[in-house]
Amino acid sequence: MIKSEKLLGYLLMAFSVILFIVLGFIKTQFDVESALLCQKFHENKLDLSQCPVHQADSSWNKISWVIVVGFGIGILIFGVGAYIAFFYKIGSKELKKEFKQINFSQLDDEEKRIYEIVKSSNGSAYQTDLIKETGFSKVRITRILDRLEAKDILERKRRGMTNIIVLK
Repeated sequence: MIKSEKLLGYLLMAFSVILFIVLGFIKTQFDVESALLCQKFHENKLDLSQCPVHQADSSWNKISWVIVVGFGIGILIFGVGAYIAFFYKIGSKELKKEFKQINFSQLDDEEKRIYEIVKSSNGSAYQTDLIKETGFSKVRITRILDRLEAKDILERKRRGMTNIIVLK
């Protein structure tokens, strides 16, 4: 099932596409009418400076600006929708308070220490930070994390040159 924020993003994007289509038809019709009006002035050998299409303060030019603003709003709505659908994570700013219940009797002292460090860091920590904080070697930390991951207590996620450790 699609999350509600993704659905909102997709709906905004769909709305903006429909807006683009409608504005495209309006713009096309507007251009056709402008061309016909100019052609009538030209055929009747009237002064083109009197043509409403060529007057700077005519309502004809104001309509043109409304169409341009409509396209701008459509682009803005599409951008916001794309951001919400693909990049915005509504729950990412909230701290996870509840972690999976674990049986501490199954953990050795090193595993308990790593678990407590990660838990005190709001449930996630970089592997390099664990190395610095415990003073353990990279290999030792990796082996401890392997055991904790095998016990389904935490998981490692690759982030650049290091891992981020997240409690389940």
